[in-house]
Amino acid sequence: MITRSSGILMHIASLPSPYGIGTFGKEAYEFVDFLVEAGQKYWQILPIGPTGAGDSPYQSFSTFAGNPYFIDLDLLKEEGLLTKEDYENVNFGNDPEKVDYEKMFNNKMPILKIAFQNSEGKYKDEIKNFKFENKAWLEDYALYMAVKSEFDLRSWQEWDTDIKLRKKTALEHYKEELKNEIDYWVFLQYIFFKQWVALKNYANINGIKIIGDIPIYVAEDSADTWANSEVFMLDEEKRPIVVSGCPPDAFSATGQLWGNPIYNWSYLEKTNYKWWIERIKGNINLYDVTRIDHFRGFESFWQIPYGEPTAVNGKWVKGPGIKLFNAVKEALGEVDIIAEDLGYLTQEVIDFRDASGYPGMKVLEFAFDTREESDYLPHNYEKNCIVYTGTHDNDTVMGWFENTQKSDTDFAKRYLKLNKKEGYNWGFIRGALSSVGNLAIAQMQDYLGLGSEARMNIPSTLGGNWLWRVKREYLSHKLAKKINKITKLYGR
Repeated sequence: MITRSSGILMHIASLPSPYGIGTFGKEAYEFVDFLVEAGQKYWQILPIGPTGAGDSPYQSFSTFAGNPYFIDLDLLKEEGLLTKEDYENVNFGNDPEKVDYEKMFNNKMPILKIAFQNSEGKYKDEIKNFKFENKAWLEDYALYMAVKSEFDLRSWQEWDTDIKLRKKTALEHYKEELKNEIDYWVFLQYIFFKQWVALKNYANINGIKIIGDIPIYVAEDSADTWANSEVFMLDEEKRPIVVSGCPPDAFSATGQLWGNPIYNWSYLEKTNYKWWIERIKGNINLYDVTRIDHFRGFESFWQIPYGEPTAVNGKWVKGPGIKLFNAVKEALGEVDIIAEDLGYLTQEVIDFRDASGYPGMKVLEFAFDTREESDYLPHNYEKNCIVYTGTHDNDTVMGWFENTQKSDTDFAKRYLKLNKKEGYNWGFIRGALSSVGNLAIAQMQDYLGLGSEARMNIPSTLGGNWLWRVKREYLSHKLAKKINKITKLYGR
């Protein structure tokens, strides 16, 4: 149950680190200390699965696995799996404020391979237990990644037919042929979870809870779709019949074509939603609170025929609604979930969210559209909601002021009594913290007053996203004390 409190949104990748990307190492522990000093109770992160095309955490190779890029090399050195010489002179990227994913792939993965080779015989029993505890997904994921490497990283849709369709003889052949490579991918997951659990425990001991993020859909090019094809609307050749997206709206004349496979909800209902329950159970083990992306898609979703160039020719289809979450509660008990209920909301969607009991989201940057009275204005909030200055899909507050029409920014200034002396970003944060919503979250970029250069993602664009990293010196005691002061002022 979320009571009156606040937190900061910053992805693991955005942490400072000398090795090109944020990790589960020293700087992550120092960020937990920063959150404590700042009087926060929550650290919200983005999905931490292995990233595929476009480096998006929302298009992962697995909904259960972790991203090897977040494994900390110094911690591997402490375990005797690496020497400093293995990685100290490696080029992980030249910009401390941007992730270079190509360098991560080309230069970090070979170092992790060295750690694996040096681990021979070291974690035999631990890995055996880890494999048993994660048997629902780990074996399929490791095989999928090993075969993917064998086929030059191509999507499983382009593999040889026998392994694409998971013929028994092909599965046995590749398990034998690629045994060492499969063991490597299992090792990476063992290390990932070992480092993550240690960091999460440190956060929890210090009174910080982790909010994780679960995308509603999984990627077509993923172990999930390949190994559980019956869960999705695929044809006999395992190609998607229909895919996900959003209908045309004021922001996009052609809508958004996400392209993820759509779930076979009638099959899932017959299995009492077993796959989805496993998925949420996996998230309970990873996080204290789970934010479910595109929650409205469980009530009804926009379905587009496969191969369409845009989302225009889609249609609304009814989802499982409350039946799914009744099954989740029956199997797992009360789970702390945040419903990402942004976008076009019908009365049915609102009734569904209310029936679930999960808090929805209010984004302050959406509040000041002068064309209409907005549900996102703080005087319209109920307590059971999570208030954001902006999310990873929004501009930063300072970027919003630069790029939004004057009538809207003038309205924000009047409503929140903003002035340059306080700083527009701090006035926005004050607006979120002073609201009645049980939990208020601000992006780290907003506390730092950064502009659009620090924006995490521009939806419906490829390239240039998910790159931002914070400089170590920005996370100062002075800033922590200032955050603590305003947090206390509003009883959070």
